[in-house]
Amino acid sequence: MHSPSTSRSGGPNELLVEIVETLEACGLEDDSYQLHEYVDPGALEQLIASADENITVQFTVEGIPLDVSPDGVDVIIEDESQSVGE
Repeated sequence: MHSPSTSRSGGPNELLVEIVETLEACGLEDDSYQLHEYVDPGALEQLIASADENITVQFTVEGIPLDVSPDGVDVIIEDESQSVGE
């Protein structure tokens, strides 16, 4: 299950701003991490912008799992009702 996302209009670096804003909304301060240590921001932006198909890239920053797609940035929320082995 994913949290609601915010759609992007596709401006330069808007994806990166949305990632930072999403992390801040989760309580992570922007000076507590370096995004480039978790993902190549330029490559991520190019990949999302040039994808012909629906693509999703998932990565975790300081324990916050993110799902990035052309539709926006979502925080991945584990479904606690499912347990291993079901």
